[in-house]
Amino acid sequence: MKKYTGKTLDEVLNNIAAEKDVAVETITHFVLEEKSGFLGFGASVTVEAFVPSDVVLFVEDYLDNYFKGFDLDITREVEIINNNININLNSDNNGILIGKNGQTLQGFNVLLRQVVSSTFKRRFFVMVDINNYKKDRYKRLRALAKSIGRKVARTKVDASLDPMPNDERRVIHQELSKMPKVRTRSEDSGRNRHLKVIYDENKE
Repeated sequence: MKKYTGKTLDEVLNNIAAEKDVAVETITHFVLEEKSGFLGFGASVTVEAFVPSDVVLFVEDYLDNYFKGFDLDITREVEIINNNININLNSDNNGILIGKNGQTLQGFNVLLRQVVSSTFKRRFFVMVDINNYKKDRYKRLRALAKSIGRKVARTKVDASLDPMPNDERRVIHQELSKMPKVRTRSEDSGRNRHLKVIYDENKE
């Protein structure tokens, strides 16, 4: 992140807004140093700050450098909405980027989320997709969630799902949170972390 210094915090933020051509409200900042001065003289504030476009540029540069050594023709699209960074990649061999059962893609998601969150000192939810692989996967998971949810509600017998990554568990949890008579709970840890779909007669 870039450092900025001014006499007051308002001055610093207004200068950043003018430089980046954005509204002050879109600036995320962290005060590094604040000097009160003497009788109002010598006062200053130093901050680290960024705007959404800075995050997009960082991610684009990181992706370009990361894939520079790969013998693949890769295109990328990066979009940021609040704390959500959506990235769609496409190459002439998407299977390599996805890996067996999506494990390579999942690992890259975790890596990029850690890098971005560490760089900007803020927690971001990063979703890397390969030619809409995740989007299609989520669609199938939602259908699966509805099917299992209806079965649990009908039979009143709980069901344990196969282990899956955090983002996929979240999709199923969100889908079933809207369904009466069933709720979800995460169990185990690490690679064995999975969801249990539980019958709950009190849930409307």
